[in-house]
Amino acid sequence: MGTSASDPAAAPDGAGPAEPSGLYDLAVIGAGSAGLAGAVTAAELGLSVALLDTATGTGGQFYRHPAPAAGALRPEALHHDWSAYAGLRRRLEASTVTRLGGHHVWTVSREGGSDSRESGSAGGPAGSPGGFAGGEGPWTVHAVTGADGCAERPVRVRARAVLLATGAYERQLPFPGWTVPGVVGAGGAQAMLKSGLVLPGKRVVVAGSGPLLLAVASSLAAAGARVPAVVEASGYLAYARHPRVLAANPHKLAEAALHGGILLRHQVRLRTRSAVTEVHGRDRVEAVTVTRLDRDWRPLPGTSRRIACDALAVGHGLVPQIELATTLGCATRATPDRTTALVLDDLQETSVPDLWAAGEAGGIGGAQLARTEGELAGLAIVSRLRGRPARGGRVGKLQRRRDRMRAFADAMAAAHAPGPGWSRWLTDDTDVCRCEEVTAGTVRAAVADLGARDARTVKLLTRAGMGWCQGRMCGAGVACLAAGAGPGEPPAERRPLAVPVPLGALAVLDGAAAGPVGEEPSPGPGDGPAA
Repeated sequence: MGTSASDPAAAPDGAGPAEPSGLYDLAVIGAGSAGLAGAVTAAELGLSVALLDTATGTGGQFYRHPAPAAGALRPEALHHDWSAYAGLRRRLEASTVTRLGGHHVWTVSREGGSDSRESGSAGGPAGSPGGFAGGEGPWTVHAVTGADGCAERPVRVRARAVLLATGAYERQLPFPGWTVPGVVGAGGAQAMLKSGLVLPGKRVVVAGSGPLLLAVASSLAAAGARVPAVVEASGYLAYARHPRVLAANPHKLAEAALHGGILLRHQVRLRTRSAVTEVHGRDRVEAVTVTRLDRDWRPLPGTSRRIACDALAVGHGLVPQIELATTLGCATRATPDRTTALVLDDLQETSVPDLWAAGEAGGIGGAQLARTEGELAGLAIVSRLRGRPARGGRVGKLQRRRDRMRAFADAMAAAHAPGPGWSRWLTDDTDVCRCEEVTAGTVRAAVADLGARDARTVKLLTRAGMGWCQGRMCGAGVACLAAGAGPGEPPAERRPLAVPVPLGALAVLDGAAAGPVGEEPSPGPGDGPAA
C-alpha cells in the first residue's frame, strides 16, 4: 500500500535536509486530479513514485473535502464527478506511491552529468531501466514542510523524472470596494463550503467571468445560501461559434444543464454582460453595484443597479501556476484568455527534457482533462525511463480525448477573456495591490509621470506585487494599467523561490543544493560570501 505522512522526512534537529528513500523514478508535484492520475498510472506500471503536495490530503482544489473531524456524512454531495476522484484514491491507496503531504515545493534543480545514476529505485525493483536526457543527472525537488510553509525541516526528493501538476489560482480584477470584509474569491467560497462546510454569507452575489461562476452559485444555493444574482461579464453566445467543439464534448453541455437546473430551481437570476463595479459597506459587505458592460467591458452609463447582499464571491477565471516550470526555463504560450501556460508536446513533456506537466499548468481545462493528461504523462514517463517509444491504443485514445477537451477549453477561454475596458471600473483611490496598499492612481502616475511601460517597472517604482502573494492577486491589474490597454498577465518570470521559504530552511542547505537550471549553486553555510 502507498505510504502517507504529513512530514515523513523530518530529520533530527541540527541535521541537513532530509532525503526520503533515496532515488525515485518519478516525483509528482501536486496531488490534484492530474497528479493523482499520473502517479497511480506510473506506479501501477512498476515505477517508484513520490507524490508531493502542500495539503496533507489529496484531491487538490477541485476535490477539496472536509477533514474527518468535521463529521461530514456525504462529502461527495458537494462535488461533481466524485466517483472519478474516489477511483483514483482507491488506486492510490493500493499502490506503492509514497505520499508526502504538507510539503511546499520551492524549487526544482538538476544534477549535471550522468554519473549520479543509481542502480536501485526507491520503493521499487533494483536496476530499473532508463537514463537521463542529454547526459544530465537526476532531478532534486526542494521542499519545506509544515503548515503554510512554516517549515520545521527542509526536504529534498531526488527522482529521474518530474511531473508538474501544480494547478492554478484565481485571477482577480480589482474594483472599488474589493477589500471590504465579505468579498471572497469565487473559488475561495467554494473551498470554504467543501472543506469547512461553511458559507461566506447568507445572501451571496456571485460575479466575475467564466464557467466556475455557475458551479459556485449552484453549490452555494444548494447549501442554503440565498444567491440574488450571478453576474457574468461576458456572455455565452460565443460558444455557438464552435458547434463542432460543443458536439464533441457533450459532457460539458450536461454539466451546464445541471448547474442551470439548480439555479432555476432556487430562482437565481443570471445577468450577462454585467459586472460588480463597486462594493458598499465598511465593516462588512452591505450591497454591490451591478453595471451593464459593452463588448469591451466598459461600463455603460445609466445602467447601474444596487443589489443588497452580505457577501460577494468574485473571480475572473483561473491562472496556470507555472512558477516552478518558468524558473527552469520551460517555454510558455499565451492562452486565449490572456494568461500564460506551458508549451507541451503530444506526450505532455515540456521544452525541458525529462520534465512533464499535466492539468491546468498547460492551460485551464477542468478536472476531466487534467485526469486525462495526467494518465498520458504517466504512460509517457514509463516509456521514457524504459527506453521505448510511447505508443499504442491506450496512448492514442488518451491523446484524442485530450485534444477534444483541450479544444473546448480554448473555446471556453476565448468566450470569457476579459475585455480591455475593465480598468474603467477603477477610481484612483482603488487599491490594486492589496498587500502593499498600492492604488490605481499610484500605478497610473508611475506610467504617466515616471515612464513605466510594463509590470516589472511599475513594481520597482511602486512596490506593487512585492507582498506576500507575490503578484498573484494584483498581477493582472498591474499589467493592464502598465500597458494602458487590454488585460494581460505579467510576462513569465524566472524566480528562484516559487513559494515563501523561511531563511532557516535555506541556511541548512549545502553547496550541492543547486539553484535553477543554468544558474550557479548557492553557497553553503561554510562556503563564505559569494564572489
